[in-house]
Order: sequence, then structure tokens, then C-alpha cells
Amino acid sequence: MKRRTFLQALNLGIASATLYNGDIFGTTLTSFPNFSDREKELDYHRIQEIKFSNVQLKYPRLVGKNARLDLHGYGPNVEICVIRTDQGAMGWASLRGSKRDAESIASDMLGKKVSEVFAVNSGISEDRYIPFDIALHDLAGVILQKPVYQLLGREKPFITDYYSGMIYFDDLEPKDKPAGIDRILEECKYDYGVGYRQFKLKIGRGHKWMPFKEGLQRDIEVTNAVAEAFPDCRILVDGNNGFSVDQFIQYLKGIPTVDLFWIEEPFHETVVDYKKLRSYVRSEGISTLLADGEADPDPVLLRQLFEQKLLDVHLTDIEGLGFTNWRKLMPELKQLGAQASPHAWGSLLKTYYTAHLAGGLGNTVTIEGVTSTSDDVDFSGYKVSNGKLIPPATAGFGIPLLKKV
Repeated sequence: MKRRTFLQALNLGIASATLYNGDIFGTTLTSFPNFSDREKELDYHRIQEIKFSNVQLKYPRLVGKNARLDLHGYGPNVEICVIRTDQGAMGWASLRGSKRDAESIASDMLGKKVSEVFAVNSGISEDRYIPFDIALHDLAGVILQKPVYQLLGREKPFITDYYSGMIYFDDLEPKDKPAGIDRILEECKYDYGVGYRQFKLKIGRGHKWMPFKEGLQRDIEVTNAVAEAFPDCRILVDGNNGFSVDQFIQYLKGIPTVDLFWIEEPFHETVVDYKKLRSYVRSEGISTLLADGEADPDPVLLRQLFEQKLLDVHLTDIEGLGFTNWRKLMPELKQLGAQASPHAWGSLLKTYYTAHLAGGLGNTVTIEGVTSTSDDVDFSGYKVSNGKLIPPATAGFGIPLLKKV
């Protein structure tokens, strides 16, 4: 595509996304009209410049402790990369890994055709390009004037449930005058106003921050209080590996009327412990999903757990595993009868990348939300409706970069 033609197309824009509900994988991009011609458009663009910068994201409140880590603060300063081509296209995204590693690879990419480092039907062409994985997906979408979910094969996106992932141990803050459970209920009320209809509650206060019995009781009280106050919402709980299996079963005995949507990382995953937990929930008639794989994931062990039907939801981070690798993993999970929900905590950017992965491939049970604002990024294209996250139909990830780089 010539520079003038490309820039004219860029200015036309695309209509907003249409809601679609379904649970099958999208068709392949090769079934779209003129696929070969559009794929060849990547040949006309050579990578001319790669720059690095950062964007500041702001949470609406201080995010406190979890079972293992201290205060999480008011929002991250995210390292990003910006890729420009000789035809005037620009794509950008979070930088995967360290800037130093990325800089060592960037010089090798300069002058290459976009099609040499990225293929629409599979993602990055070599593992070493993974620092730029998400940015290259954005760039390809901009060049082809398609949202990323369409690059993955879905004309209209699968629309997925959306949960608040930022309800931490804020009842314990400030140290000199803890706010108590009312603070948690205030935060849930705020998040409800944002549009969430699922709340993920951090539990495990007795692992590090309180005596075990006292912390366990507070976990139980918080869970019961939120479930009672928001009967139209689903509750997820995340132990951040702060329990033993027997301790976690004690917790479950304290919330007999709460219909948990999922249980996340109650303890460090082992076959023995998950067999015991799975046996317990089945014997008690508890219909909850078991989700794991975020912290220091062992791919071999995780596959074993999914094969034995001891886990239901794969949680490895969207950036940690990589967007291209998630594209490879999703059909494998489908074959195993498992679902996905890539970890996105910390950055709303990761949440929105996940919305396109889910939008294009389906098989995603819910998406982690990290409510944020930014003077550096325009998040306005994404909408929340009836507890679901709706990605925009604009090119790439549809997240304009406001900061000059």
C-alpha cells in the first residue's frame, strides 16, 4: 500500500464493535475475502524506527496487600515500544521483558519487511522477537486496518465477562487505623459503578499479615459480606498460594452459602493437593472453577493438572507467556477441555490485549480488569456493558498513544 493510500485509509476509521455471544473458535483469516492481497500489504512496509518510552497508569485508589506482597500502590509506569514503518504506519504496546534485551534485538529488525518478522496467521516469526510481540500485532492491525481480534480470525468479537481484579487487603489499611470490611464494600460499590459484575477477592490474610485464625476469620467475613451485599454479582477468590490445602478447606467451610465462580491459586500447585481439593468440592456439591498457572508456572505440571481434570482455567500472564504463544496455547486448552483467563494484573493495557485474544479465539471464561486512567493513553474505545468487556473495532488494539514518542 502506498503511503498516501495508507494514510487515507487510516483516517477513515471503522464502525464500532457489534456484540456477539458464542463459544466456538473463530474462522481462520484465510477464509476472509482477499486474504492473500491483504497479507501482502505487510510486504510494502519496512521497519524504519523503533523507540522506547513509558506510560503512566493511575488506579482510582491505593491498592493494598495480598497474601504475599505489601502495598501495590497507585498504578504502574509501563515500559513501551513504538514501531514505525517507512510507509507511515505506527504500532505500539507494552514492552515484553527488559528494555536492554529489546534494544539488543531492535537493530536487527530495522530495515526488515514487517512480513519478515510477523505473520498474520501465527504471530511473530521467531521467538527472539517476543519483546515486540504485542506491538507487532498492533502494527499489523494498523497496516491492514483491522482490529487484532479480526487478525485472529473473528469478524465480530466474542464478548467476555469482566471481573474487578483490584480488591486487595484494603481493610487492613492504614496500619494505624485499619478501615475494616466497610472499605472492601466501598470498593466493590465503586467497581460495580464501573460496570463490573464479578469481584475477585484477595484472601490469605493469615499467611503473613495476621495471626492465622484471625486472618482466616477475616477472609470468611469479607467473602460473606460481599456476597450478601452484591447478590447479582459473582465472587472469585485468589489465595496467592497463601494456604495449605487443609487450611483452604477450612476457609470453604466458612462460606457455605457463597457460590464461588472460581478459586485461584489457593496453594502452590501439586497433583496431590489439587486432587484433595477437587475431591472435597465435589463431595460438597460445590460447582466452582479451579484456576492456576500465574505464579512461576511449570508448563509440564500445568498440563498434567489439566489432563487429569484437576484444573479448569489456565492463568499464565498475557505478557509473560506472550501473545503469540497464547495463540498457540488456546487450541491446546480447547482440546483438553480447559478454558483460559490470562493474568493481566497491574496494567489495563494487558486487560485490553486479553480482550482481543478472547475476542478472536474465544474459550476465555472471564477477563481480569485493572481500572485505570492515564494522561498518556486513550482508553475510551473500550466499553463495559452488563458486566462484559467490549473491545473497539478500530485498527490494531484500538488504544491511541497520546504521549509523543
